[in-house]
Amino acid sequence: MTTPEHDTPKGGTAGSTAGIDASEGQFSRREVLQLAGGAASLAAVRGAVAQAASPRTQEAATMARVELIINGEPWQLELDPRQSLLDVLRETLDLTGTKKGCNQGACGACTILLDGKRVTSCLTLAVMHDGAEVTTIEGLAKGEDLHPLQAAFIEHDAFQCGYCTPGQIVSGVACILEGHASSADEIRGWMSGNICRCGAYPGIVAAIADAATRS
Repeated sequence: MTTPEHDTPKGGTAGSTAGIDASEGQFSRREVLQLAGGAASLAAVRGAVAQAASPRTQEAATMARVELIINGEPWQLELDPRQSLLDVLRETLDLTGTKKGCNQGACGACTILLDGKRVTSCLTLAVMHDGAEVTTIEGLAKGEDLHPLQAAFIEHDAFQCGYCTPGQIVSGVACILEGHASSADEIRGWMSGNICRCGAYPGIVAAIADAATRS
């Protein structure tokens, strides 16, 4: 039986490419693909090794020097520029009174005073505030003397689980300083960014209204 012409490329044998014999120093299609795959894998390995070899160099090059005045005390810090102010307070300085809730700026648990204005610290980078003054819940009391709003929260039973309380108090202090505590409706409106999942809102509003009369 004769072999059909299309089974064997004209001018060559099975396994050759376009009529060129592999024995003449050329490569088959399969060999070319194998070589190409090997070269790509080798390049990937070399890139991974190069990347793994220099993390400390990269880290040192990207650290930023930041000075912050936190609760009246100056700090000079070497920080990753990607760190939020919340993470610096909690993870670097161990000021864990400021809580991480949603980490999206929606719940208000991480509220602090930044140069006297309330901000959600999870949404701002520490390196953006070189030289700024930061007040956290830890900085409100004067020794053993509670801030008037802290005392009012206790008197009006304005918390249950307490997780949102630091942010509620700091935001409430700002609410009073801003002049937005003249009525219960006004307080509710200006405190709407602070969520209490336990539903202690009546006590919170009452505490802020009470503390506003003492300030």
